Amino acid sequence: MARTVYLDGEYLPETEAKVSIFDRGFVMGDGVYEVTSVLGGKLLDFAAHMTRLTRSLNELQMTNPLTEAQYLDAHRKLVELNDIDEGMVYLQVTRGNPGDRDFAFPPDDTPATVVMFTQSKPGLADNPQAKIGIKVISIPDLRWHRRDIKTVQLLYPSLAKMEAKHRGVDDAWFVEDGLVTEGTSNNTYIVKGGKIITRALSNDILHGITRASLLRFAREAQLQIEERSFSIAEAQAADEAFFTSASAFVMPVVEVDGVKVGTGTPGPVATRLREIYLDESRKAAV
Repeated sequence: MARTVYLDGEYLPETEAKVSIFDRGFVMGDGVYEVTSVLGGKLLDFAAHMTRLTRSLNELQMTNPLTEAQYLDAHRKLVELNDIDEGMVYLQVTRGNPGDRDFAFPPDDTPATVVMFTQSKPGLADNPQAKIGIKVISIPDLRWHRRDIKTVQLLYPSLAKMEAKHRGVDDAWFVEDGLVTEGTSNNTYIVKGGKIITRALSNDILHGITRASLLRFAREAQLQIEERSFSIAEAQAADEAFFTSASAFVMPVVEVDGVKVGTGTPGPVATRLREIYLDESRKAAV
């Protein structure tokens, strides 16, 4: 049975949803996106995702085409129509279809293109990978320097993920000027002496929604946090390492560039933070 998707105000079978070949998202990568996780049929961190969406649009000089209430209604309707218990809702907004290809922005009254679709992921919260951890490699960070904008320009992260797979591991961490920026689709952390260390917010990394929630929960649990950059060598010598993202929540990292981190198994801090995040996020889900 085909999924029902949202396209510019309509709910359609996925086989009937069409976007113009002249859409700026297709020919220019001129668009932004958000991914909101669903647990128990409810949306996690929804308001924060909408705040970041608006920020990303503003940074690209795009007007937000819908209100938060309209986005929420569409997300909820798609979850219901597609019977999603655990999974994700993907949202993409592009600068729309100017009718031809041009580097210059189209007229201001050009309608944006708004796409939303669901992905069913049974067992999302009980991912067995979280019990064994993942292995990562490091690669140079060659992306543009506005990584704080959540654009649809994801080719380099995709290449990095494939390089990781080719080298027999799970993911890659980007390194710039000798320091870790972030993962291919996640924010990165190490734990040393009970202290959680993660890079401070800037244009160099995505301002992760899960990151913000997790750090708030960690502070409430009286855990020490230091927002600073760290190197691959520091990660390899850490007691624990992990990453956060909307779909993986808190994921332990047990190996970096072939070197075991800590005991080589998920550590107590990452394990506890994952439990806290899931518990608190379920309570606040909408």
